[in-house]
Amino acid sequence: MTRPPVLSPRPSKALIIGLVISSVCALLMLALMLVSSDPKGFGLSAVMAVAPLPVLLAAVLALDRLEPEPKLHLAFAFAWGAGVAVVVAIALSLAGAALVLSAGYGEAVADDFGTVILAPVIEEALKGSALLLLLRRRKEIDGLTDGIIYAAMAGLGFAAVENVGYYLSAYAETGTGGAVGLFVFRGLIAPLGHPVYTSMIGIGVAYAATRRTPMRFLAIPLGYLGAVVLHGLWNGAATLGSLPALGGAYLLALCVIVALVVVTVRERKRVLSEIGGILPAYLPTGLVSPQDVGMLSSLRSRRDARRWAKGHGLGKPMADYQQAATELSMLHLRAAREGMPVAEFETQRDALLHVMATTRRW
Repeated sequence: MTRPPVLSPRPSKALIIGLVISSVCALLMLALMLVSSDPKGFGLSAVMAVAPLPVLLAAVLALDRLEPEPKLHLAFAFAWGAGVAVVVAIALSLAGAALVLSAGYGEAVADDFGTVILAPVIEEALKGSALLLLLRRRKEIDGLTDGIIYAAMAGLGFAAVENVGYYLSAYAETGTGGAVGLFVFRGLIAPLGHPVYTSMIGIGVAYAATRRTPMRFLAIPLGYLGAVVLHGLWNGAATLGSLPALGGAYLLALCVIVALVVVTVRERKRVLSEIGGILPAYLPTGLVSPQDVGMLSSLRSRRDARRWAKGHGLGKPMADYQQAATELSMLHLRAAREGMPVAEFETQRDALLHVMATTRRW
């Protein structure tokens, strides 16, 4: 028996080009930091910036268990945040600070204006632009959770490279102790700032992509405004250095994180319920049984099925079967939402049924 087909869309050339350009920008920025600083300080800063990433990435991707997004799209969002967004943000921030100075204001005013106003406005626009680029491939954004995932990936990429710069500055001013102290605050106490801010844009973009209301695209600027306000409040509190202000900004960020988790959990339950209503129509094909419908309508049952299959050496076919069945259900929802042409729907449906048939034989 031949190996089961792999469930992966054909890579987009534009997406690959964007990934390469973004990665090169990130590497060039890191190289510039290296050559302009103490190698020991750069090494320490890079390690501290990367250290929390595995846990943070796992936390973000844990929200994406039901219908995992393509790895290439996730990599693009992360690289865009780490590369293009960082490079352009620095250039625009320097230009903005120069304008403030040329207007006759002092360096202190320029620094505060750049931190509290310019940085949130510029950085959120650049991180969020990754979502706008992905919006062209709307079939990859099936709900608010997808928008949150892509936005968080862009935010994590941006934060990783930005943190190297912050730690380097602290190391140059106060040595290892200062850099480690800043790491405790930025890397351990408040590591989700950028992902949380940009998630507001992700929700706005996902809403615009998955709704058909006349005013749906207003959600994008509203999401951007929310991201800028959250970012500005945090930067303002940090600039003031007031413990109550920082505590209030931190509490607000925690509330937003809880709200984002609630959104993803509720959406997941809704999608599982819709899967249970769509798949019974395929019982006559023999590719879905009543037991399969029950299994696919529950995250716990899906996990138990993968564990059982893995114990029999069939973990990959089971995972592909579950994903194909989920994609089939999402295809029905997308077709109902967008009015997809019948021929296009049938082509995609038959491809997914073929994957289900092949993996099921295993």
